[in-house]
Amino acid sequence: MENQNTHYVLAFDFGASSGRAILGALKDGKIEMKEIHRFSNDPVIVNGTMYWDTLRQFFEIKQGIVKAKKYGTIDSMGIDTWGVDFGLIDEHGALLENAVHYRDERTRGMDRKVFTKIPKSELYNITGNEFNYFNTIFQLNALKENRPWMLERANKFLFTPDLFNYFLTGEKKAEYTMATTSSLLDIRKREWSEEVIERIGLKKELFPELIASGSIVGPLKKEICEELGVNSMKVIAVASHDTQSASAAVPTQEKDFIFISCGTWSLYGTELDEPVIGEKSLEMNVSNEGGYGGKINFLKNLTGLWMVQESRRQWIREGNEYSFGELETQAKEVELFQNFVDANAEEFVPSGNMPRRIREYCKQTGQTVPETPGEIVCCINQSLAMKYRRELDKIQYCLNKKYDTIHMIGGGIQSKLLCQMTANATGCRVAAGPVEATAFGNIAVQMIALGQIKDIKEAREIIERSEATCYYEPQNTEEWSQAYARYCQVTKRQEEELE
Repeated sequence: MENQNTHYVLAFDFGASSGRAILGALKDGKIEMKEIHRFSNDPVIVNGTMYWDTLRQFFEIKQGIVKAKKYGTIDSMGIDTWGVDFGLIDEHGALLENAVHYRDERTRGMDRKVFTKIPKSELYNITGNEFNYFNTIFQLNALKENRPWMLERANKFLFTPDLFNYFLTGEKKAEYTMATTSSLLDIRKREWSEEVIERIGLKKELFPELIASGSIVGPLKKEICEELGVNSMKVIAVASHDTQSASAAVPTQEKDFIFISCGTWSLYGTELDEPVIGEKSLEMNVSNEGGYGGKINFLKNLTGLWMVQESRRQWIREGNEYSFGELETQAKEVELFQNFVDANAEEFVPSGNMPRRIREYCKQTGQTVPETPGEIVCCINQSLAMKYRRELDKIQYCLNKKYDTIHMIGGGIQSKLLCQMTANATGCRVAAGPVEATAFGNIAVQMIALGQIKDIKEAREIIERSEATCYYEPQNTEEWSQAYARYCQVTKRQEEELE
């Protein structure tokens, strides 16, 4: 891929445990990508608070820019990350403290406190966001109640990718898709909700100008170019919520499709022109989040492969260096349907000894207790597949539609076992690919902004040519349907408590 005459775009994709810098170029009707920098993205716990290492993250961005320069001309760069988290900037432009991690305990119980200021149904009617304990609105309310001086000193609020864009350009902007994860945006008007902001007791001046996905934030600052020895490039606000970068890369020409963006989290939904807000969607706790081009992604936020990742970390701590491939091979040998867990149950949210918590859950619910790593991974995967069926039913119920194909994208599709189990559990054909959906979407949005690709329709055609799609047909659906009834019995209490 190295060619000094080629023009590239540079995508930074931050995940919950690692980040990457990826070069993209358009060649022979395909997007070619090359990972040039990978780095750890570990949280840091200080005095009981879990932080992101924000300054280290920015250091790694700089390293990625430096490594990119040897490949040729870099026309632009764009950053995508997880949703909801943010930094606060003071009147002098300084970061007040590292961004706090969404898994931090500060938001516990904050949903109930917020609902005394603005009732749950009223908040949903304005924002269309599903309710998760870590939503931005609950994080801000925790600050308001426990550390009000932070908000008093703050001049601007910036989501994580917007914060990095500010460091790079000096411009304080809020990209649309990220803003829609906050429960602070009027989803119908596509603007900050002054009513919600006022009811929570925040100052509206705290929130920066909203910009559309694909907007050019500005050029890389002169002092950064000089520091890194690079030429100037455009900094583009891509669909900076990683889910929306991934959904932009779903390789289909259908206007009505459903997808699962599968990684640490599973984001499960469909792309619409307008939000769906009503009694059904509130009851099912389905979210309306912004997508590229002003679209709405009607979706559910679910735990994804976090439980497998955290289990593997525990086994490594115990001296067993299992690869993901080895764990999947072991899981395939396990008898199915011995046990299920609710992947979204609160006990599985924190880091720590995940296998022990899974065993405790199964013991408390009167099921066979999984002991070996293969049994643990099998339990997780079949539980995720059953969760996918449950959430598919909810989305179809809200939209009064039926889907016969599910597009699975993201790193989770490297688990062929999970893809096949999803087809079996849902009764839908699974079209799996691309693995690098988020990077494809980030790169494609940059290329659209630069005029190298016409629009999102052409981008999806190019992405479809760039990586092969694997298909999984449903198998043993009657057996899976019978097991689904048991799954619902086991998880009913926990899901009712969550909702």
